[in-house]
This record gives sequence, C-alpha cells and structure tokens, in this order.
Amino acid sequence: MYLNDKLYVAHCSKGPLYLTGKMCNRHGLIAGATGTGKTVSLQVLAETFSQAGVPCFMADMKGDLSGISQTGTMSSFIEKRCQEFGIENPEFQPCPVRFYDVFGEQGFPMRATISSMGPQLLSRLMDLNETQTGVLNIVFKVAQDNDLLLEDLKDLRLMLDFVGKNASKFTTQYGNVTAPSVGAIQRSILAIESEGGDKFFGQPAFDINDLLDTEGGKGVMSVLAADKLMLNPKLYSTFLLWLMTELYENLPEVGDLPLPKLIFFFDEAHMLFNGTSKALVDKIEQVIRLIRSKGVGIYFITQSPTDIPDTILAQLSNRVQHALRAFTPKDQKDVRAAADTFRANPDFKTDEAIMNLETGEALVSFLDEKGAPSMVERARMLFPLSQIGAITDGQRLDIKNAAPARIKAYEQLIDGESAYEKLTAANAEEAAAKEAERQAKEEAKAQKEAEKEAARQAKEQAKAEKEAAKKSSWWKKGILGAIISAILGSLARSVGTSVGKAVTGGSSKKSTGSDILGKAAKSATTTATRKISEEVLKNIFK
Repeated sequence: MYLNDKLYVAHCSKGPLYLTGKMCNRHGLIAGATGTGKTVSLQVLAETFSQAGVPCFMADMKGDLSGISQTGTMSSFIEKRCQEFGIENPEFQPCPVRFYDVFGEQGFPMRATISSMGPQLLSRLMDLNETQTGVLNIVFKVAQDNDLLLEDLKDLRLMLDFVGKNASKFTTQYGNVTAPSVGAIQRSILAIESEGGDKFFGQPAFDINDLLDTEGGKGVMSVLAADKLMLNPKLYSTFLLWLMTELYENLPEVGDLPLPKLIFFFDEAHMLFNGTSKALVDKIEQVIRLIRSKGVGIYFITQSPTDIPDTILAQLSNRVQHALRAFTPKDQKDVRAAADTFRANPDFKTDEAIMNLETGEALVSFLDEKGAPSMVERARMLFPLSQIGAITDGQRLDIKNAAPARIKAYEQLIDGESAYEKLTAANAEEAAAKEAERQAKEEAKAQKEAEKEAARQAKEQAKAEKEAAKKSSWWKKGILGAIISAILGSLARSVGTSVGKAVTGGSSKKSTGSDILGKAAKSATTTATRKISEEVLKNIFK
C-alpha cells in the first residue's frame, strides 16, 4: 500500500514497515529458499510501487506473476492477515500490465539488435574465450568503420564470413583474425539459433522508454514471460543484463527523486553471475552503482545473498530475507553470511531467526529517510491486492489486444537494409564482375581459337589451291603430251603401214604420196582420239 510517500509492505511486532520513497532507488534484495514466499513478496512490492505511480519490470518464471493484472479476492489467509495488521476492508485492485516474451508467444516480442548488444555481452552469451572475444571485437569494429549495421544473427554470420575471407586486409589495422576463431564463433551462433535465441535479435528493437509508462496514475507493470526463456539461463541473464545496460546508457541523469522512475526486478539473479568474467562483473557493479542516478532501482531475487558478489551485495540496501535451510556445513555458513548483512536486533539472533521463519515471514531492513539501514525486524509480508496465481490465456489475450498501437508494432518483424543486405549485394556485384571477367576471358579465348582455326583453314585452302593448280598443270601437260604422242605414234604407224602396202603392192589401186599421207593422218587422228579418251578416263578415276 502506498501512503504519503511511503510504501507499506510488511508488518512487525512494532507496527507497519515502510519503504521510503526517495530511498527506493538504492536497490534491494529479496532472498530465501524455494517455497518461502519470495514471489508473493515481489508481487507485494511491485503492486505497491504501481499504486505509487512507479512502473516496474519483472520476469515471470512460472506464470504466477501474471495475476497482478487482475483484481484480488478475499481468502481465509488474507482475512487472517487483515486481523493481524489491523486492516479493514482492503481495496483489491489490479495493476496495468503489458506482457512481453522474447519468443513472442505469450506477449509482445522484446528484441535487441546485435549492435546494441555489443561484443562483450555476446561473448558471454556464446561462451567465447579471450581470443575469440578479441576476434568478435574486430568484427564489430570493422562493421562500424564500414557503416554496416548488425541487426540480427544473419548479419553477424555474414560479417564474420567477410572478415574471415579478408583477414589479411584487416590484420595490420585491427589485429590477427584466425580461421579457427571465426569457425568457433560461427558454431556458437548456430547453437544460439537452435535454442531459439535468433528470435531475440532483430528489428524493431525494444525501446526502454516503453518501460516507463503509467496508466491512470499507476505505474505499468511490464511482465516478461520467462518460463521458456529459463531453459536457456545464459540467454535469460544476458538479456536482462542488456536491458539494465540500456537503461543505464540511455536514461538521463535525474538525481534523487521522491520516487524512482522505474523498479527493475531481476529474478533468479544467481544466473547473472554464474560463469561471468571479472571484467563483466565489474561492469555490472558499475551499472548498479550509477544507475540509481538515472532514477532506477534494481531489486535482485535469489535464494541466498551469497549468490551475489560482495561488491554488488553491498549496494543492495533494502532487504527482505525469507527463510534459509541449513542441512550442510556450507548451508550453515551461508546462513551466518546472510545474517551478517543485517544491522543486528538485540531482541533475537539473526542467524537463528533466518532458519525458523515461516512462509510469508521475513527479516526486513529498509533505509530510513537519512539513508541509514534500519535495525532488522522479523516481520510478516503484506498480502497482494491483486490476484495471486496465473491468469487464463483468454485474459492474457484481452490485455494484449488493449495495448497501445506502438506496443503492438513490436509484433511486426522488420528486416531492413543492414550488413547482410549490403554484403550480399557486394558479393553479388563481385560475383557478377568475376563472371563478366570469366566470360570476357572465354570470349577472348574463343576468338583466339576462331582466328587460329581461320588461319589454319586459310592455310589448308591455300595448300589445296596450290595442289589443285599443280594437278591442273599436270593434267594439261599430260593430256597435251598424250595427244601429241598419240598423233605421232598413230601417224608413224599409219604411214609405215601405208608405205608398206604401196611397196609390196598390197593395193590394186595406185596411190600417190599425198594420198598415202592423207590416209595415214586420218588413221592417226582416229587412233589418237581413242588414246586421249583412255588417258582422260585414267586421270578421272585416278
């Protein structure tokens, strides 16, 4: 309940316990074993902030927090609490809620671009070693220097391919890029995709200013469906760390306000620090230390305070500690460590009290108006005025349909011109240029071969013509010789025959010399003609 700049959230033997409005940005912790009431305490704090006009962001692990969107009802448990706290006729009321989901299934998508996530958080998400992280930094720098926006995983994949193929060009300016490192990062990208992480990267990127909305004077509750997201702890913790970082980097400085601008609840906070490098832990510490000047309070929810590094735990000033169990020496040590974080109360031993708290009961210590931690009190948490437990799919859909148009716009995935499109176009141009060069070479080669063939054919033609001319000359000489030889031979034989007949008197008729020569010539001509015909036939069929 919100009363005069104070947030009434618990009740002890001395009366109500309040969070001081202007100290709520000093961050906080809700800790306790499973089943001790952490989720209900979170809901009580969140709806009290909402009533005060402070929007909140929270992750819903099991769907239980979705009930904050509905009006609560009286129960025997709440009736008993009212009698204990002296509350009459509690005003049950819902909070304005918007549901989000990284996978876009139970709420509006919350996306980030690869560029906004940055190489440091991506390295954590992909479990890269130092060398691989260095290569990823080079990839981001090359993209930045060449105005290549990295929006989604396909942008990053193609950018890695581009840098890998041109490593020799970048080594001098940016550093060494090795094929094994590029290959390892590519495999990590495939692993993220297989776990559904690819749905988190893209446009439109989530605008953190949408977490600061109010409706009807109440702060809007931004509830992230995290039941599926929890199956990938790295993605869950990296996503929330990115969201915190975005708030820190983009919100203006406002100093100390009467009430925070936003309360950020980080459930299962131990996941944020598991396997986290010291450099990143230092970055988280810096964000938590400075983000309060942006009007943002961060509240971690975890099982034990020992899940959180001491440097960060020291900054969590508003504490709600539910019961811890001590079954082993380590558990007992954790209980003592948790007890040591409180300002002692002489009325009870803190470490013993932690192990004997009932469900819904907690050790509570808040900052007073001067910023000093109050003495720890054993208290009972207030009951929620909204519904305890999950809502139906129909109720969730109704809330989704009532959201503003700018929130609904997150559902439409936008694939703009980014590194993938630019590199694909460049690759296409390069491929086209190579193809044109190849075709030009082939055409030049074909032309050269054609010219060579033409020269060969011309040479053969000249040779053929020469052979033909030679043959024609032989033909003519052969026929002429045949004609002369045939005529002379026939003439000689005819003359000899005719002379012989004349001498021997083979003819009764007297013949003169001219007659003898005339007959001989005629006979020779006939014989020559026959001989010529034979020679022609021989030459034709030769």
